[in-house]
Amino acid sequence: MAYSKGGPAVWQYMAQIPAELETKVLRGAARAGGNVIADDARERSRSQDVSDGITNKVKASPGQITSTVSVEAGWARSVAIWLEYGTAPHFISVDDSQREGRSTKRINQLNKDGASLVIGGKFVGTTVFHEGAQAYPFLRPALDHSAVGAIAAAQSYINARVSRSGITGTAEPGDDE
Repeated sequence: MAYSKGGPAVWQYMAQIPAELETKVLRGAARAGGNVIADDARERSRSQDVSDGITNKVKASPGQITSTVSVEAGWARSVAIWLEYGTAPHFISVDDSQREGRSTKRINQLNKDGASLVIGGKFVGTTVFHEGAQAYPFLRPALDHSAVGAIAAAQSYINARVSRSGITGTAEPGDDE
């Protein structure tokens, strides 16, 4: 018959392992994998504003840890969307917030050049036709190209912190949500 010592202590130790793994290891592993994808996306982006705005945030909920690579809200995200998906041909006209209740005709009358849209500091007309912009995807290709590397980085992070002697490391502060 098999005999063991320290049953309750062993059960207590085993019960705390999942929480310890989550706080000390898995968030960092998700961050390490996400950083590989974020770095690749920065290299693929055609805009410095977009590259500077790429972030990697880790979020933990019960039973799940996710790493989200995205672009910070604001101008960089707008440019990122245009780059990733391109734009369709469209007309550009005077923004309602700039009209101050005036019609385009009245704005044109008030402007000495007789035009209401300004491009490069010069009035160009009441409307402009934009031919659209070609898509230059960078986020999805970064994920497709770096997925294996991201998994390897996460695995390497885990291997460095989990051994037969136990879990090493500390609970990581970081840019968690």
